[in-house]
Amino acid sequence: MAEVAPIGGGGPPRPRAPEPDGTLRIRGGVGGIHFQFEELHAGAAALDGLALQLQAIEVEAEAVRVALFPHQASSYASGSRAIIAVGESGREIGRVREQLQRISDGVRASHREYEFAESHMAIRLRMGLGMPDLGNGPNRLDLGARGVTEGIVQDLSRILASMMGLPPAAANLAGAIAGPSDAGAMVRAIVAIPAFAFLRPRPISVSKGETATKSVDLSAAGMLRELGHVAAASEGEIEVVQVDKEGERAWVVLIPGTQPGNPPGGRNPLDEAGIAEALGYNSTETSKAIRQALHQAGAAAGETVVAVGHSQGGIHAMNLAQDKAFLAEYNLRFVVTAGSPVGGITPQTGIGSLHLEHEHDWVPGAEGKANPDTKDRVTVTMTNPVILEPGENPGIGLAHKLSGYEEGAKLVQRSSDPSLAASTATLAGMLGVGGVAKASRFKLTREAHRAPRGGR
Repeated sequence: MAEVAPIGGGGPPRPRAPEPDGTLRIRGGVGGIHFQFEELHAGAAALDGLALQLQAIEVEAEAVRVALFPHQASSYASGSRAIIAVGESGREIGRVREQLQRISDGVRASHREYEFAESHMAIRLRMGLGMPDLGNGPNRLDLGARGVTEGIVQDLSRILASMMGLPPAAANLAGAIAGPSDAGAMVRAIVAIPAFAFLRPRPISVSKGETATKSVDLSAAGMLRELGHVAAASEGEIEVVQVDKEGERAWVVLIPGTQPGNPPGGRNPLDEAGIAEALGYNSTETSKAIRQALHQAGAAAGETVVAVGHSQGGIHAMNLAQDKAFLAEYNLRFVVTAGSPVGGITPQTGIGSLHLEHEHDWVPGAEGKANPDTKDRVTVTMTNPVILEPGENPGIGLAHKLSGYEEGAKLVQRSSDPSLAASTATLAGMLGVGGVAKASRFKLTREAHRAPRGGR
């Protein structure tokens, strides 16, 4: 846990945000503010219990002091000293009890201040005041592409009202009424338009491809590197890796990012329509396909699963962590995402996750929600500069490239930050560090779109 103010140090114990580790900014995990508060609250509760015990001792000490009064005359000097000693002991116990109560009250006051600050920011967002100043004025904030995108999505209702010509006050009121934008609801609204019916989720079939036994690196960086090989091999493919560790089997599911379709909504479920399914429909069809791939790979019910995904693939991977049908069959223990907007996904309790983002990658902010700060959820924001090499295709952004996130994962693995060290150790405890494993490729194919009669 981060350092807190010592007893008598001038203030209540307060959690501290994790310090940057080189080009990495860390949020959440065992070093995160939320978990520090959990620890402090547990300590405050223990102090409350101890204070109650001391209060009971105070009452007993006072009863002993009063009981000594009738015997004072028998030996005045020694009797008086005994009465004074018992009284002083009771008062000293009272001073210790009051100090413990002050510490406990200070911890709770610190937490209330933190919750007030969080609530205040939420109110500002609802009032349309959450957008950063992106101009050249003195209040300009350089949040990077990721932060700017998140702010725009949060304030989309207000922005649209302003674009329609409403005055600022009316635009802010419209934003307050609509609240922070819900990316999933917006996706569903678009898909409901008949002209965009090709984006609606459709059943996905699964066919097993080649299986190879090979040496694998099961660190986060190694799995992202393997994911790059999967993405480059063929469209619509995922990989399932069988890991044998100390006589027990575990499984890793690797899900590539978006593979642009021509047109979108075709047979490849990882095209742009796959984003609509992931954000708007919780990856319902893709989750079913991943379960089927695990079945075909030989995974048994109750076995450990780790899911790894880049961009759209990370959303699908994280959606498994809230899919009741998937979790009823498999023991999903950990999720690794790279450049994925997953702040609105709430995993089942106990499922760990590591989220890699880059401050100049706009994609992780596309949902308009930051990842929660919890013990089991660690978000790493990379801040290193990204450079376009001669002849290099920037794609949808240099900072979104999988190879860059692989380099970030290597830094995570070498980090001594407590949250990152715990995350790395957790992953290694489930899978080991690597070795020979069996990797199977699976081709996912989306059911063909049937246009309405009349060709509309």
